[in-house]
Amino acid sequence: MRVSTCFTHAALLISGIAVTAHAAPERACSVASPAHRVALVELYTSEGCDSCPPADNWLGQLNRERRHDTVVPLALHVDYWDNADWRDRFAQPAFTARQKYLSSTAGSGVVYTPAIFVGGREVRGWSSAKSFNDRVQEVGAQPAPVDIRIGAAASSSGTIAFDARIDARTPLPGDAFAYVAVYEDGLRSDVKGGENAGATLHHDRVTRNWLGPVPIVGGHARITGTYAASTAKQGVVAFVQRQSTGEVLQAADLPQCGESGR
Repeated sequence: MRVSTCFTHAALLISGIAVTAHAAPERACSVASPAHRVALVELYTSEGCDSCPPADNWLGQLNRERRHDTVVPLALHVDYWDNADWRDRFAQPAFTARQKYLSSTAGSGVVYTPAIFVGGREVRGWSSAKSFNDRVQEVGAQPAPVDIRIGAAASSSGTIAFDARIDARTPLPGDAFAYVAVYEDGLRSDVKGGENAGATLHHDRVTRNWLGPVPIVGGHARITGTYAASTAKQGVVAFVQRQSTGEVLQAADLPQCGESGR
């Protein structure tokens, strides 16, 4: 998947539009975050890990529940399981670095798979519905200090342009930054080596592109870009996070235009 991007702030809105308006849109959709916080759920996983497929399936089920106003799931494939027997085609070193960063904010730094973070905090008992839902409810009980709006438009040229806008409701801490992730659903791998040799793995919410951190200036930020539409289902997630603590202040999810009635 190829993504071209432009990071803009209020003073550069016109140039941001010019960069991403490659063709007339055929259909458009948008989503706005609610007044309460939405829990960003990050699964750190790998096709080289034989304990990861159950977690991948769990995330897929979470995705099918369509709880967009409560949770925003993402799968980030790490590269530290890659070896000569099998290399995960979805793995990126940046996702390994992000997992290490999130672990370090909790005073650990130890990474493993599968691992789940909710709202920037690790939930070790994620397979327990109570443990997971308790953390989701804890996040959702807090008012969001920032609004996120994501728009997307598909064009006849086979590309999708997205536009994520962040606007603070209240003054934000200086270490708050904006991010965008482009993900794909409905992916499949026939694994030929490693711990999952012989297995057919199914993946949803696979993060293919990661944009950020983008500074929030004067309470506002904007991230725009385009990506080539594929046969898989794609979507865009935007979120705001504090660098010092890993706390996610808000998240929003826009499935591909035409999905989920968006």
